[in-house]
Amino acid sequence: MHNIKNIIFDLGGVILNIDFKKTNDAFHSLGLENFAQHINQFHITDLFLQYETGQIDDIEFIESVANLSDKPMSHDDIIDAWNALLLDFPPERINLLKRIKSKYRTFLLSNTNSIHLKEFQQRLHNEQGVYLEDLFEKAYYSHVVKLRKPHADIFNLVLKENDLEPSETLFIDDTESNFAEAKKLGIQIYHLKHGMSITDMDIFKTQTDKI
Repeated sequence: MHNIKNIIFDLGGVILNIDFKKTNDAFHSLGLENFAQHINQFHITDLFLQYETGQIDDIEFIESVANLSDKPMSHDDIIDAWNALLLDFPPERINLLKRIKSKYRTFLLSNTNSIHLKEFQQRLHNEQGVYLEDLFEKAYYSHVVKLRKPHADIFNLVLKENDLEPSETLFIDDTESNFAEAKKLGIQIYHLKHGMSITDMDIFKTQTDKI
């Protein structure tokens, strides 16, 4: 990682702790036993892809999920189960993001959806008194821009809208399959592996004391 001026952060697994198993277990308890076949960290079916790219709204998504099961599920049950994977924002990560804004241009790039956005924004504000937009120059959500990682279009959008030089830009994500197109564009990448935190990264360890 050399000559870094801009940093693009993934959200889930990088800033926000998540656990797909909790949502899978929640839906299983509601009678939808094969939920993990529809979406996980490495795979997504058409329904969830459409929702994450803003092609269907909350009600269409909820009703479509309800139709996946033979057992009745209320809208509130589905929302609660869908949000179960969202955990916490460790304060040290939020503090790091606040500190490095004076050193780097920072951006958020998340494959997400409307229901999750409302929930994790509220949790962050309740826990730490800020919203994600307070921590970054700009936040990009897949359902808003109607584009999704790992496709090149969403990386190009961030680069062009903000006049970023790819070779001076670092992309941090916990899902390795999201890197191929970013690398082709000349973006530097960092795979945040399971059990690691952005606070462990050398680039921030060496720079934090200078900020």
